[in-house]
Amino acid sequence: MRFAVDAHAIGQHLTGNETYVRNLLNGFARVDEGADIVAYISRKSAAEQIPGHFAVRVVSRNPFVRLGGHLARRLRQDRPTLLHVQYTAPLFCPVPVVVSVHDVSFLSHPQFFTKARTAQLRTTVRRTVARAVRVLTPSEFSRRSVIDAYGLDESMVTTVHNGVAPQFHPLPREAAAREVAERFRVRTPYILTVGDLQPRKNHISLFRAFEEALRAHPALPHHLVVAGQETWYSSVIHEAARRSEFARRIHFTGFVSDEELLRLYGACDAFVFPSWYEGFGLPILEAMACSRAVACSDTSAMPEVADSAALLFDPASLTQMTRAILDLLLHTELRARMERLGEQRAARFSWNSAAKGTLAVYHETGKYATAAHVAAAAASVVRS
Repeated sequence: MRFAVDAHAIGQHLTGNETYVRNLLNGFARVDEGADIVAYISRKSAAEQIPGHFAVRVVSRNPFVRLGGHLARRLRQDRPTLLHVQYTAPLFCPVPVVVSVHDVSFLSHPQFFTKARTAQLRTTVRRTVARAVRVLTPSEFSRRSVIDAYGLDESMVTTVHNGVAPQFHPLPREAAAREVAERFRVRTPYILTVGDLQPRKNHISLFRAFEEALRAHPALPHHLVVAGQETWYSSVIHEAARRSEFARRIHFTGFVSDEELLRLYGACDAFVFPSWYEGFGLPILEAMACSRAVACSDTSAMPEVADSAALLFDPASLTQMTRAILDLLLHTELRARMERLGEQRAARFSWNSAAKGTLAVYHETGKYATAAHVAAAAASVVRS
């Protein structure tokens, strides 16, 4: 069977969606050398990041053109068994659809999005889920959220955990620190957080907790590094940083490549992830894989991902967040213990496992789709 994957996110700086589809495609190549995959990309340069023996087709960058007809025409030419998309399928899709819905924050927390984006996702995701033959989610939390939101049968929704890319691994802290200082003009020691500059990531609360930690312990030399691309909400976050009494210690890197992110993880003293809501929370595991102690929110999928290998806090509690930061910075034995536990936890999540689980869903649903097609064709012959 031939399987098609909408990989338009690759090369578009679409962060989580791009990370997901790029690593999944490379995982397919590692776990099944004979896999017949067609990848639809929107930038020709993205082909360099896709396994060489997979077919690659270019579709429009314009989402209205791509989803309105261009991708559907490509599918009619390639005739795959099914198409795998993230969130949104083509308007007129000629093949069965498997959809990955990483979270439904646009339903439960619309305040984290622009009104236009919320309206678009409410409409297109509901339509896609309604016609999908299977829905994939990265966590049990997201699985239950999707089932409840759309009233789906439990058998329709499958959890396939995300993985940690092999390029995230421990580095000598001193060497990483030198590279970070050269590339970003940031000196160690520092705390790191990763996430696009959007309301959901809760940066402003982190700034306040960072301030409280430094006020409580003025001798702490730490800075705060924020790695993540600019968004429609960036000006609010930058203004909050400028108003901080420790503004000179808060640094923004903008969008970073995986290689740059590896160095940022490698040089930090601790990783803090104060997000209000995550369908998975991949940066938690990336930091753990780099042997860095993690403190993160105790909401949504994050406790499921971190388990007991991170310090958890209520993202609405400035006191709890500050305490978690200070515990990691002031107690070296605790920090070392969390680093060890984190490495062990991250080792349980791989993109090879994610690829195997996803291919299993493709084959299972593909058999049903093929059988349904044969039955429909036979019925047509009988009627004629």
